[in-house]
Amino acid sequence: MDEQLFFKKLNSLGTSKEIFDFLSSLEIMSDIMASGALQRISEVEVDNSGLKNPEEVLGNDVFRALCFQFEFESSKLSNTGLLNALQALIKLRIDPQSTLMASLLSEGEERLGKGQLTVKNLCALGESLLQLEGSSSAVLERIVNHMKNRDIEKWSPREIVMTYKMLQMTVGEGEQFQDLLNRLNNVTLTLVSQLSPKFTRIILNSLVVLHQTQAVSLVAALCKHSVKHIPYFTGDELVNVLQAFLYFGHREQIFTEALETHVPKSVFTMHPQTVSTVMQYCCQKMILSKPIFDAVAEVFISDADGFTTDQIADCIVPFGILNYQPPSASSLFRKLETILHSRLSHFQPHTLLNLLHSCVLIQRYPVNFLPKIFSPYFLQQLQAQPPGLDRTVASQLTQLFLTISLECPFYEGPKLLPKYRVKKFFRRHSSLDVHLLKRVKTGLLYLLKKRKYFTSEVSTPYFYTVDIEIKLDEEGFVLPAAQCEEVHRRIALCIDGQNRFCINSHNLLGEEAIKQRHLQLLGYEVVQIPFYEIESLQNCTKMAEYLRKKIFPHT
Repeated sequence: MDEQLFFKKLNSLGTSKEIFDFLSSLEIMSDIMASGALQRISEVEVDNSGLKNPEEVLGNDVFRALCFQFEFESSKLSNTGLLNALQALIKLRIDPQSTLMASLLSEGEERLGKGQLTVKNLCALGESLLQLEGSSSAVLERIVNHMKNRDIEKWSPREIVMTYKMLQMTVGEGEQFQDLLNRLNNVTLTLVSQLSPKFTRIILNSLVVLHQTQAVSLVAALCKHSVKHIPYFTGDELVNVLQAFLYFGHREQIFTEALETHVPKSVFTMHPQTVSTVMQYCCQKMILSKPIFDAVAEVFISDADGFTTDQIADCIVPFGILNYQPPSASSLFRKLETILHSRLSHFQPHTLLNLLHSCVLIQRYPVNFLPKIFSPYFLQQLQAQPPGLDRTVASQLTQLFLTISLECPFYEGPKLLPKYRVKKFFRRHSSLDVHLLKRVKTGLLYLLKKRKYFTSEVSTPYFYTVDIEIKLDEEGFVLPAAQCEEVHRRIALCIDGQNRFCINSHNLLGEEAIKQRHLQLLGYEVVQIPFYEIESLQNCTKMAEYLRKKIFPHT
């Protein structure tokens, strides 16, 4: 029977019984036709849970006859027939230790050694070995060595993807394949537009595993290409893509916009891991996307009982870090409180601390759970698990303590012992912009005439550092910064550079918002000097005039 007609008929059949009846009607068929029949059987009889009807398939006389011929005539098979049969039998869950599989694998390895396999054959053999043995296959390295000498420019996207997957499994071999990877990265860059969602995800994942941090152009191109695939990514694929962009530190505005379109429409059908990874991505990239955050808040309110403790923290922490309360904030934090009451002991210590600390950044006070946080036993747990009581953790604990002291005077539970408090808060996200500080100091000098009338980077007894402090007496006159008597008012200038705001936004980050709130409660008059108000001021005169209006609006 003509091969073309054979495959047309074969692909129209939907059950193994129909396929076996069809094969029984043929007197002769080529090994390619026979291996194609095995592949079609695997397509109709295998689902996510495995082989649907093992007895009907594996016990069928036609199936057994095909396997017999493949086992005992493996040396006579074409490369395509041999490797297609191998892939189909793996999918059908045939025992890898059986004589049939051993025969086909042995023949494949022998042809590999003789250099008889094309790039397509090498990829098919590599894929089979990955499915059978994973990263333990020593033959994978031999396959990759063969591929080093081939003309990569002529490869198809499928062959490129397969090579990445094999290289990923041989990553333990050090840098011996970096030359091949460099060539592969360069060729892949020219083929990005041809990649499917699945291929895009596989390549990005491989680049992460293979630590290809120098492949900046390729990562950027894959990021832009991913935009059109966002609606078609599976949950796992989207997670892999987002994790790759986090690893490489890459961000594209058009990718964010595509996420903003896709997530609100799909969030209720997404797996919790996908939802929490989207929020992780937004948080680490400082992207305050109100459509995404609002949608995640809604799904959290309705479905959070199905989230793990880590996924719960990953969804809630960004609201505090990026200083945003959604329209459904009351219901959101009521749901969180309910979960904490029922599952508090399930949270890892550092996860729980991150979660509760993020709440106080946006004035949601977890007073019912603070006795646990400040208990000696919990502090010992924090100390025992990485990263221990480092500067970040100690700062979070101290800020929780300061918050309840200033904002929750009704709290009467245990407090944080002095030995656990930091002298100065460690600021992970919003350090001082020294260039902006210098411009403001120059303007102040022009305005106040002498440097002695203001101080920069002033440590306070309350753990915060004031960017610039100005002291006034009772009549409103500026006092020398060194003077401690007759100080009636203290003005704290907050020099807020771009790094203290969410990306492309005038929304302050949570750790800067709580600092300014606390400074006010501690008696300071807080004057915010945001970058977007002064970046267009070209000279000292304009800066001084701006500062006069901001600091002394009634003088």
